[in-house]
Amino acid sequence: MSEVPSIHPLDRPIWSALTTRQRDLAQGGADARRFPLAIAPFADMVDMSPESFAALGALLSGQEFAVLFTPDPVPVPPEFKVLLAETGEQMIGTPADFSAPGVEIVRLGAADVPAMMALTELTKPGPFSARAHELGNFFGIRVGGELVAMTGERMKPGNYTEMTAVCVHPDHRGRGYAQALLSAVGRQIVARGEIPFLHVFTSNVSAIALYRRQGMGIRRRLHITVLQKPGQ
Repeated sequence: MSEVPSIHPLDRPIWSALTTRQRDLAQGGADARRFPLAIAPFADMVDMSPESFAALGALLSGQEFAVLFTPDPVPVPPEFKVLLAETGEQMIGTPADFSAPGVEIVRLGAADVPAMMALTELTKPGPFSARAHELGNFFGIRVGGELVAMTGERMKPGNYTEMTAVCVHPDHRGRGYAQALLSAVGRQIVARGEIPFLHVFTSNVSAIALYRRQGMGIRRRLHITVLQKPGQ
C-alpha cells in the first residue's frame, strides 16, 4: 500500500468522505473502504494497486457493486466486471436563493422512504438507497399528498457537503421545484460553515444548465466507474 498524495478532498470525494467526516460509516480498512450498501453504493481505494483492488473485492459479495468517483480512469483488473464507465462534472458553489410561490418545503425522514424510493426510481437521479436519508438533511415538496420533488445531502468530504437526489416528477417540472429545493439545501449547508457541491453526468446537459443558472460552476471532471466482482 502506498500513501495517497496530498490532493484536494474533492478530487477523491468518496475516499475523502470515508476518511474524514463520514469515517464512522466506513466499512473496510487502509486499502479500500465503502459506505454500507443500504446507505450508498460508493467505494474507493487508497490507490490503484493490486492489493487495493483485492481489498475492494473482499468488500463485495454476491451481486453487490461499487461506484467509484476518481480523477483518472480506473485501470480495472480482469477479475472485475465494469457495469458503467462514464464521466461526470463536479460542480461547486452556493445555489442562488429561490422560492416557488405557494410551495411548502418539508423535511423528509424514515417514514418517507417508500415515497423517496418511488420518486428516484421514476426519475433516475443516480444511486439512491433505502437509508440514504441518514447521510444528511433531505427536503421535499408534496402536491396532493404525493412527493413530487426532493433534494438532500450525501457525501461529506472535509469541509464540503454534496447535494444529491435532485429530482422532480415529470408531471411537475417547470415550476421551479428543483431550484427551490437546491436553495433550501444549500442554505442549510452554508449555515453550518460548509461548502456545497454536487455531481452530474457529463451527458446531462439540461441539469448542468440548471445548476449554472443557480450560480454553480464546474470545478472538474471525474470518472464514474461501477464495478462488480462476479462469482463472489
